[in-house]
Amino acid sequence: MTDLNREQGLVAKVAVIGAGTMGGAMAARLLGAHFDVDVWSRGPLPALTNLGATSYKDVSDAVATADVVLTMLPTADVTTEIMFDAKGLDAMRRDAIWIQMATIGPNATDRIAARARTQRSDVTFIDAPVSGSKGPAEAGQLLILASGDEAHRPILDRVFAVIGKRTVWLGAVGAGSRMKLILNTWLAFQIEGAAEASSLASRLGVSSSALLDALGDSPLTSPYALAKLERILDADFRPDFSLDLALKDLDLVGTDAGTVAAPIAADIANRWRQLVATGASGLDVSAAAMGLATSP
Repeated sequence: MTDLNREQGLVAKVAVIGAGTMGGAMAARLLGAHFDVDVWSRGPLPALTNLGATSYKDVSDAVATADVVLTMLPTADVTTEIMFDAKGLDAMRRDAIWIQMATIGPNATDRIAARARTQRSDVTFIDAPVSGSKGPAEAGQLLILASGDEAHRPILDRVFAVIGKRTVWLGAVGAGSRMKLILNTWLAFQIEGAAEASSLASRLGVSSSALLDALGDSPLTSPYALAKLERILDADFRPDFSLDLALKDLDLVGTDAGTVAAPIAADIANRWRQLVATGASGLDVSAAAMGLATSP
């Protein structure tokens, strides 16, 4: 990309590394907005290649000519493996931008950012985890929690505008991941609240329709919690955002912030861990309702 294109906020090519549910949806959005997109993932990518993406076997080839590299890998360990051990960062072009958008926690983000600065000072690292699941990702309605060098905002905002409905810039690298921990905790409380309200209603003989009617216009609930409650009442646990991933994110609250700040979050994590181990693995986070008593 020429300097003029950089000044005008234009992006010639984006590489999406980790094209699973979320990364794949982001890549599809970028392709729909006429970005040139290269992709790498451990699984096959026929849907994205049919849309016009170029898929590579090696991550080093996928990032080699990209102006922006977007990583959406499941954990910090996998991100480290792919971007450092597999030479993803080494293969990036000079002055490229690496946007780390997965939820890996602030401690891991700090470590990865420091290593990236040491190894490739000519590459800009941006911490920008997202809040949202499959549906919002497909619709470009994610909340992007960006932190890092804002000098590149003209470039980044053009990418973010395609995959998100709103971008909040929070300061230095790591601030985005810290905010994500807080939002993860808020989400867990809403899910658990919906699950336990459903269980309590059944236990007390309150009908599903009466519960939904009471909460419909109530300031006590959010659209997200209400939508999950409806899925719980319908026993619809088809995965949108899996309980496994929600548990992984909630565990980061304990490891990175400690249990003293959010003791109930730790209790929720322990209950969800038991559910994942006993049949809820792979199901939607609404499966948090499983295992709760529903009969008097």
